[in-house]
Amino acid sequence: ELWISLEEHQDALELIMSKYRKQMLQLLQGRNGEDAEPVLKVHRANSLEIESQIDRICEMGEVMRKAIQVDDDQFFKVQEKLAQLELENKELRELLSISKESLEVGREDLPD
Repeated sequence: ELWISLEEHQDALELIMSKYRKQMLQLLQGRNGEDAEPVLKVHRANSLEIESQIDRICEMGEVMRKAIQVDDDQFFKVQEKLAQLELENKELRELLSISKESLEVGREDLPD
């Protein structure tokens, strides 16, 4: 979860920096419109690619979160079933012990 959070943080910072670069290029474009146009085109293409990658990473993060939730749910179900089986085993052992004791008492009561 920390790894996913770190990646999302890095992607957000990258998006912020791309917007900052875009604004700086627009300022430069105001000064040197002809010089900045090729750089601005490349920047736009890179920004679109970065945004699509961020979207894909967010989708993958959501899928991973769902998988973790399903895995956790399954783990808790297994733990609950194990606890039920342990309790049932304990109760069955107590019943077995009681039945053994009653058989022994019954044998002692029988005349030789």
